[in-house]
Formats: sequence, structure tokens, C-alpha cells
Amino acid sequence: MSRLRPTLRQRLARLSPFGIGHTKPKHFRDMLKVGWANRDNLPYAWKILSHGVCDGCALGVAGFHDWTIKGTHLCMTRLNLLRLNTMPAMAADALADVATLRGTDNRTLRELGRLAHPLRRRRGEAGFTRITWDDALAAMGARIRATDPRRLAFFVTSRGVTNEVYYLAQKAARFLGTNHVDNAARLCHSPSTAAMKQTLGVSASTCSYADWFGTDVIVFFGSNPANDQPVSTKYLHLAKQQGTKVILVNPYLEPGMERYWVPSNLDSALFGTDLVDDWFAVSQGGDIAFLYGVIKHLDAAGLTNESFLTEHTAGWADVVARARALAWPLLEAAAGLPAGRMTAFAELIGRARTGVFVWSMGITQHPWGADGVRMILNTALARGWLGRDKCGVMPIRGHSSVQGGAEMGAYATAFPGGLAVNEQNAAALGAQYGFEVPAWNGLAATEMVEAAHRGELDVFYVIGGNFLRTLPDPAYVAAALERVPLRIHQDIIVTDQMLLDPADEVILLPAKTRYEQDDGGTETSTERRVMFTPELPRQVGEARAEWKILRDVAVAAYPEREHLFGCTTGQVVREEIARVVPFYDGVQHLRTTGDAFQYMGPHLCAQGVCPTADGRAHLSAVELPPTADRPAGWFHVSTRRGKQFNTLIYAEVDPLNNAPRDAVLMNDEDAAARHLKQGDRVVLRNRHGIYEARVHIAPLARGNLQIHWPEGNHLIDRTRKDAGGGVPDYNALVELEVPAHATK
Repeated sequence: MSRLRPTLRQRLARLSPFGIGHTKPKHFRDMLKVGWANRDNLPYAWKILSHGVCDGCALGVAGFHDWTIKGTHLCMTRLNLLRLNTMPAMAADALADVATLRGTDNRTLRELGRLAHPLRRRRGEAGFTRITWDDALAAMGARIRATDPRRLAFFVTSRGVTNEVYYLAQKAARFLGTNHVDNAARLCHSPSTAAMKQTLGVSASTCSYADWFGTDVIVFFGSNPANDQPVSTKYLHLAKQQGTKVILVNPYLEPGMERYWVPSNLDSALFGTDLVDDWFAVSQGGDIAFLYGVIKHLDAAGLTNESFLTEHTAGWADVVARARALAWPLLEAAAGLPAGRMTAFAELIGRARTGVFVWSMGITQHPWGADGVRMILNTALARGWLGRDKCGVMPIRGHSSVQGGAEMGAYATAFPGGLAVNEQNAAALGAQYGFEVPAWNGLAATEMVEAAHRGELDVFYVIGGNFLRTLPDPAYVAAALERVPLRIHQDIIVTDQMLLDPADEVILLPAKTRYEQDDGGTETSTERRVMFTPELPRQVGEARAEWKILRDVAVAAYPEREHLFGCTTGQVVREEIARVVPFYDGVQHLRTTGDAFQYMGPHLCAQGVCPTADGRAHLSAVELPPTADRPAGWFHVSTRRGKQFNTLIYAEVDPLNNAPRDAVLMNDEDAAARHLKQGDRVVLRNRHGIYEARVHIAPLARGNLQIHWPEGNHLIDRTRKDAGGGVPDYNALVELEVPAHATK
């Protein structure tokens, strides 16, 4: 693919004001729809928007403003989530007979309303009955007290969860004697955490959003911010006005990245913004080969920053030796691109003085996800893009405050502050807490489900999320969850995983939203900014603050040790966080909307000095994954997001590319070779399952297909995971079949 230059016809078509006639989100129409959906609680909706920190992506908008640029910010991701925070309570008997709800999609289930009271369903019962909080706590406390801590597990989603909730989840788990506590980052950026910690000594973005503006080049690897972080398109629009080039390395030329209408910028709202300057159509999983080719040319052309590499890194010799040894034909086959495109990218970044590399799940959700991140870091460091203005590496987050999960210690392999789980750190944390902390590594999220399937969990405490829809092989997941004697689901709405039959019993605990949370709460953005939302009082039934529920459950198990737990108020929790996680010192002083601080400042690894034993970044020569080993006639298929927030689906057609939920995105040449056209019905098949779809022609690398997540999860091999972080491989190899007499 060459540099993106619109044709005359395309340029004329773009003169259409507000994108009339184009496939694009209808922002203003959809805003009116949101207003109508929240018409029964508009005053509270306004409080959330004007006083709360966004509970959508992890850019971080407080009220209508952020810390990056001036002006008003409001995106549809945030607005679509608004109803979760304003809806009324669910009818008391809505879950009395779960048989009537089987097969109901989660979009319909969430319209039942907010969970308002504790509910319980025992084995053999038709549905859930209301119980008191005292009864719920007594039942859970007794069961947990009688349970071997190694058979007890906690999982915390990223759904509107605050740092206080993450912190209390891990403290409750360790108070109860287990390190089986994990969070949603395990399913997305855990490879980034592993690779960055090993390479740089840090596991968060090294730069700030402000570094996007005026940098020579910003590169997005396997990332679609137009869909996942919509406010970022405004940043890119303004960055381009300062001369920044935007590059996309991805199998699919995402339409929202090619062109986007930013509703809060008049010129962009009228005529749109061409965001991407160049697209490198790497094959699915081919990023490592692509970047080896880039490094190979940087080295040969003398475009590396030798002084930086000598003074601030170790391991470069191994990386460059590996790149030199790899022949171009091998790299071309693995990357899915000719050598000329790899050298073109190398020339582009090699001539740039500054640059920012951004990546997301298109990189991490592979068996070699951590190695993919290491190669991005290798390439950025080859140019010296670390620890200075307009430079950095950024694992961009798609969910609010997921950045804070592991930092608070809600991680099977890390204590608060990201410290490794070992005897020394366990003893130190135990000394601060006043009770013994286990020193063994816990189960990661996917391992918890596997343990449940083997009958090795007696209590599974799940805060938000929906394993039934987020993990590969949903039939296996359902069987696993139904084998746990006590499942506890703490949430604000009903999901279909709650309706799975109990082995002994299932208890549902009604939670407050982050905005209702007693004493307010904090979240941490992609750029490490810790932001405060004040309590916006609202009481739905008997819902309790999530951090309070966790404290109550832990104390119910061991009431004689309550004095050791502490954390009696939100403010006390934040004061403890500041002591236990030193780089969060300052969180205890946040009081109102807009109060925030960026921990460790605008840049990590300032001036190239890393917090490693020798102060250097440690580069790694990684193996080339077997992406070229594809049987003839088979395709790489990957899963993608449409109009949705995690598993919350908001529309049957993606407004960015007009693809329905049952679409399979396909290259036009691949389709023509099989005599297929738009809308034709096809079947994707492998040993894991069958997926019926309709062809959707798209600018996609040849040999690649994309289908929507979570609908395609049954094609995924649940056993394939990244070794560095444990994230599942959300990709597969499939045969494509055309059914006899296929029609649209």
C-alpha cells in the first residue's frame, strides 16, 4: 500500500458538510437519542457529565474538560454508558425464573434495570430470591472461612471500577489468605506490562498525550483510537495542524482513522479530517517480522541513534544481529508486506527527530504479544525516543482506570505498586497491614476459569465483567462456572453469566456506580494521571459502594480480625494507598472535580535513564512467530470491536464502516478470487466451531479476515495464550466455505 492520497473524486465528495452521504457516526443525532433514553433522570445525568470523570476509555476527561487541550470534550462512548448510571432499579421478581431469560442477549438483560437488592439462587431453584445483606454476608462469610484460601479467587473487571475498589479487592483477597486476585488488564495489556517492566523497568506510558502535539510522527500499531478512544481524534486533528504525521500499522485501514468528523471542531465537523498519512498493511500477527525488517534497514542505512543506544541500552547488539541474519524473503512472507514497505517505514521514522509509538490489543492479544511489545520498544529505542518531549511509548488503554488495577495490587503476580510477589515483598506488605500476606503467585484470570473447570475453586468472587462473553470457548467457560460451589457476582446490572446454574448457590450483590461511591473515588488514565470524582449521591435500592462490600465480606469471614483491616472510609482508603504505593502519594489530597496529578511527571525514564538495576533499557532479540505457516486456502481471522464498549453492544451496525454484527471483513481481491461479492453468505470453519457470516468488502491485508467480538469467540483456541502476560490469543486460522445456493 502506498501513501494515502485521496483522488479528485474523493476530495470533491468530502466537501459534503457534516459528512452527509458518508458512512460515519451520526454524533448529533445519537446525542439526542441518549438524551431521550435518559429523560427520566436528566438532572442526575447532567451531574455525571459536568462533575464526574469519564467512565469510558482511559483518556481522562473530568466534567467537560481535560488536561491536554482547552475546550469542551464529550464523546459517544461516554454518552452511551450514561444509562448504566441513571437507570432505575430492576423489578424485584425479574429473576424469579431464569428459564424465561435463557437465550436473552445482554443488551436486553441490562434493560431490566439496576441490581437493587442482594439475591440468591440455590441448586435446583428456578430463579433468584431476595435476601437481606445480613443473610448474604453471613452465608458468604461462613463459606469463605471454611474454604482453603488456594480454592478462593477474586476477579475485578474494568467497568467503572475505581482505584479504591481495586485496592480493597486485593487487600480483601490477601486478608483472606489468597493471591488469586486478578483484573481485566490480564485480557488486554498484560503482555505490555510484562515486556515494559523487563525492558524499561516501568509498565505504563512513558509520555503524555501532550507529546502527540508537534511530534514528527505518531505511529499506531494494532490500535483503532477512532473507535476505542474517540476524543483522541480531536488530539490527532490538532496535532496534524502542527505538522505531525499519523501512521497506521494494522491489517485493516480503519475507516475512522482514514477520515473522522470531530464534532467539537467546527472545521472537522463540517468537512472531516484525514487522520492517517500512511498505512502499512501488515498481516495479522506479522508485526514482529515487519519491525525486524525496519530495524534491518535502520541499521544498514545508518539511521539508528548510536549515542543513545550506547549510553542508555543493553542488548542492542543481539537485536541487530538477529535482524541482519533474517533474509528479506522470510520477513516478507511473515509480515505480509514487501521489503520496500518495511524500508519506507524505516526511512520515515529514521528521518524523524521525534516520535511516539502507540499500541493496543492488535499487538498484545497473540501468543507472542509480549514479544510484539518488545519489538515496538526495540524500534523506538533504536531512534532514542524515550524520556524527552514529543517522544515515548504508550500502551493506550481502552477502559477507564484499568491502568490502576495492577498498580493497586489487584494482580495475581504483583503486590501494590507493581512489586513482584515474593517472600521479601510479602513480608514487607504484611508488616504494613498487620496480617500475614501470602508469598505465592496467584492464578491469572484465565487460569481461574481453568481451575474452576477442574473443580479446584470453591468460591469465585467476580466483580463486574462477563467471562461467558469475554473469553474464548464460551461453552467451556459456562461449564467451568457451573462447577463452582459458591459464585458471587458483584455488579450494577444483570449479565447472562449470572444465570448459569449454581453448583450449590449463586449470590448477586448490588453495587453502586463509581459516581454514587461513598466519599468519591479516583481512576488512573493511560498517561498516569490520577483523577478524582466526588460522590454524586443517589441510592438505588440497597446498593452499596463496591469497596465497602469487599470490606464487609472479608470482615464477615473473620470478624475477630476486623481491627486489622481498617479502610473504614474512602478517605482512609486513599490515605493508605498513598502510604503503601509511594508513587500515588498525593491521592489523599484530591477532593473535587478536576483534582488530579500525574504520577512521576510527564515523562518516565527521563533523559533515557530507566529505573532498572543499571539504569539502562534492556532490549531483547525475540523469535519470529510462525505467521507464515498458513495452510493453502486458509485465512487468519481476528476479532474486532464494533459499536460497543467491551461486551456492551450498542448497535447492530458499526457506524464507522457499516458492517453488521455478522459481517466478515474481507479483502476485495480475496473475495474476487472466490467469486464473492458484498453481502454473500459464507461459513468460517475450524476444529473449534463454525461461524456463519456475510461478506463485507474492506481495505484489509490479503489472507486476513475480521469478525466481531464476542460473537466469534467460539472459533478461538482457549489454550493459546501469551507466555509473558497470559492474555488469550483472540485470533484463529479458518477455512472459508461458500454454502450451496448462498444468497444474501
